[in-house]
Amino acid sequence: MNARNALIALMMALGLTLAGCSDNDNQGPAEETGEQFDETVKEAGEAVDEATDEMGDEIDKMGDEVDEENNY
Repeated sequence: MNARNALIALMMALGLTLAGCSDNDNQGPAEETGEQFDETVKEAGEAVDEATDEMGDEIDKMGDEVDEENNY
């Protein structure tokens, strides 16, 4: 009887372990929210990088115009 109980416990533990390793199809609401947050932060970072690059380009242009004006 002891060996049978041990075997049942082992099979249950294995089943729970495999259930914990399932695909992302069974994500809970917290995981989905976390992924959405990560994506939003990534997109915001990319937008800031793009805006910073554009501002840098405009500043370079303005600097070139000032240089041209001062060189007569």
